[in-house]
Amino acid sequence: MEKSSLNRVAKHINGIPKSGIREFFELVIGSKDIVSLGVGEPDFVTPKHIRNCAEAAIHRGQTSYTSNRGLISFREAACRYAEKYFGGIKYDPQTECLATVGVSEGFDLAIRALVNPGDEVIYSEPSYVSYPAEIIMAFGVPVPVESKEENNFSLNPDDLRKKITKRSKILILNFPCNPTGATLTASQMQEIAEIATEHDLIVLADEIYSELTYEKRLPSIASLDGMKERTVFLHGTSKAFAMTGFRLGYACGPRDIIDGMTKIHQYSMLCAPIIAQEAAIEALDHGQDAMMEMREAYRRRRDLIVDGLNHIGIPCRCPNGAFYVFPRIKETGMTSVDFAKKLLKEQKVATVPGTAFGSSGEGYIRCCYAVSEKKIAIALEKMEKFIKSC
Repeated sequence: MEKSSLNRVAKHINGIPKSGIREFFELVIGSKDIVSLGVGEPDFVTPKHIRNCAEAAIHRGQTSYTSNRGLISFREAACRYAEKYFGGIKYDPQTECLATVGVSEGFDLAIRALVNPGDEVIYSEPSYVSYPAEIIMAFGVPVPVESKEENNFSLNPDDLRKKITKRSKILILNFPCNPTGATLTASQMQEIAEIATEHDLIVLADEIYSELTYEKRLPSIASLDGMKERTVFLHGTSKAFAMTGFRLGYACGPRDIIDGMTKIHQYSMLCAPIIAQEAAIEALDHGQDAMMEMREAYRRRRDLIVDGLNHIGIPCRCPNGAFYVFPRIKETGMTSVDFAKKLLKEQKVATVPGTAFGSSGEGYIRCCYAVSEKKIAIALEKMEKFIKSC
């Protein structure tokens, strides 16, 4: 008897749900007149001076592999950037830095290099969709800590303490956060660092949205006393510099961890794209002006969508970072999935149900405001009609 194809797939993979973000994105593809607040991608084109560097690299014939760790010139730029903008952290570009295919690969490499079967990995939830899936694929145990609306969706250190056990090994920090836009206060970050030290936790600091902080920007947790040696610093160019398609990130951290990540990287990905690395050098060294212009545009869009949602009766806190809002739809009586599907069907506005980011996202939706102010205004008008019809 022929086995079904489902039975041939590894059990731990079969049990992982498909991305809730991509599920709704697929509904949007090919549909006409959809206003999408779904996929978290800047609507800006990569700044011209960065594109020019990529083009120049092609014309120079730079189309080869690089070292597994990446171009030394890129790693030097990455370490300069980390030191300048993330609290003075100093990394050795030769031994403590690795070029990755986006922060997503860097995160995957870190998890696979660090997790033994049964190790517990703690993260705040609602969280980026990849975190629990990546942990499961590495045979680790995902341990979510609910971040609550009344705490502005930040990670409460007391709640974190309650989740720590003898099997806890890693703490993931993603602030500013996808999907809530939440950030940490300085006192919260300091207390979390003390907890990590007390319980010998390794911290994975996903800093991809760090530049997109609208009020006071904190340094990385890796810059605090005693934290560099227990932190893997993950950063990239996708969000701040509108370079999503370049798929370029980097990881900095203790030499032994970077060595372990590089070992996996060399057998799976080999190296990050050379043209993307050349473009990223320009972004990291000379991209601040363009980044700040885009950040100010996001700030205006944030204010527009937050004010608009609250005005039409969808309660929404004002986030301090990233380009997402996480409004509450509990008062409608619908589940997050039902609300998002019905809104898409009736008003052709695409959002993402909060449950795509974990069970604690029930009662919320994620709206990405990395779209024009005109589209935001149209979406708000349609959402108001939808709410009035409920």
